[in-house]
Amino acid sequence: MRKSMTMLLSLVFVSSALLAGCGGNNNKASNNGETAAPSNSAAATNAAATDEPASAEPFEMTIRHTQVGADKQKRLAILEDVVGKVQSEVPGLTFKLDGVDSDVNRKEKLRGEMAAGNPPAVFDLFGSPDSKIYAKEGKLLDLTPILEELGIKDKFSNLDPFTYEGKIYGLPIGGSGEGFFYNKEYYGSKGWAAPKTFAELEKQLADIKADGKVPLAGASKAGWVPLMLANHLWSRYAGPDVTAKFATGEAKWNDANVVKGFAKYKEWVDKGYFKKGELGFEYAEYTTQFTSGEAILLYDGTWKSSVFKAGQSGEGLIGKVGFFNIPAVDGGVGDQTALMRDVNNGYGFSASAADDERQLAAVKSFIKNMYNEEMQLRGLVEDGVLPAMKIDQNILNENITDDLMSEIVAVLNNSQSSFPAFDSLVQADVTTEISNIQIQKLIGGQTTPEKMGEALQKVQEEANAAVE
Repeated sequence: MRKSMTMLLSLVFVSSALLAGCGGNNNKASNNGETAAPSNSAAATNAAATDEPASAEPFEMTIRHTQVGADKQKRLAILEDVVGKVQSEVPGLTFKLDGVDSDVNRKEKLRGEMAAGNPPAVFDLFGSPDSKIYAKEGKLLDLTPILEELGIKDKFSNLDPFTYEGKIYGLPIGGSGEGFFYNKEYYGSKGWAAPKTFAELEKQLADIKADGKVPLAGASKAGWVPLMLANHLWSRYAGPDVTAKFATGEAKWNDANVVKGFAKYKEWVDKGYFKKGELGFEYAEYTTQFTSGEAILLYDGTWKSSVFKAGQSGEGLIGKVGFFNIPAVDGGVGDQTALMRDVNNGYGFSASAADDERQLAAVKSFIKNMYNEEMQLRGLVEDGVLPAMKIDQNILNENITDDLMSEIVAVLNNSQSSFPAFDSLVQADVTTEISNIQIQKLIGGQTTPEKMGEALQKVQEEANAAVE
């Protein structure tokens, strides 16, 4: 059944990049990328609210966040505002902000810290499967009683990725959908509209190339970037539910239709539709290729809409950017309107906070100040992202004034189903194989779509056997 606007705003964008807002940044960065949080000067004023003396013994807690880079400054600012409020409510508390690239945090730092038993007090946490693994190991704080105490347990649209055995171990902040952003000004000069068919899309790509422009932004140094589009392609050819079947053995990476998706991506690479040298480009350069006008299309998450705001790197394209879903492919399996929708980015808290009353108080204050209607609307108005929590439909309608966001909403409403990203469905070893090895080999011409499918299936079968 087609989603209504209400369903979209309260379900599809469950946890849409809540860390989006503006505010003062009085912090000074140290050489290792850490920042000292705002001062605790208001602690005395708020001492009564915490039932603790204003002269409480100083203590420090670390927040590991991923709001790094020029395009995430508003998201960092809203985090800093929340930090300031929490420090004013919890006497003696000083937060240390530790900014780390999201991929490095998830795949390297946090894994190692969890294994060693010393994660930060508060940290950026991926939902499925990470939160369930860490919860099973007793590394995460059970938030269920805190949410009940604060009266917000039922205010979230979807907590499934952070729920293990009926208990909640994290809170989403980064839901999204994925599709093509396109340069409307260029399209207008050609008399084009967003493509309605796959053949029309491919004709546009060819014509853009012939026009001397880069059809598609490309930056594949980090494998997750090209895999956004590749994931959508194999889901078009093999069905939106195919990736969920890999871990159960109901489907295989070397199935013919999955390989068709790999082959189409490789075909676009071979035709020169991506910027030359993409294997050496970071994600930040991916955005720049589009905002500079060098590339005409950018396949990315809806979080990218925040770039096309005043004061951001893409402000020159305000009013000149559109958004569309990948059209249906010939012979594709299942719902051809399906869109990748993600609710996996969020915050988690170290289980050790349960043993320290002051840390526990800080966690409660952090959740209270981060997850409320005011902050949700700041994210919507200031950074162009939709809320993680349920907000009255009339209030949402009043606050959606951005044309690009309205277009994104329309595209998402027209998708009749969704599928999660591959890395929330398959085991870590499989994610590593495709993200760090196979997709780069495919782009670099070191493997074929068929060999890529075989290699992935081998790792998948080993991962499946390990959990039997």
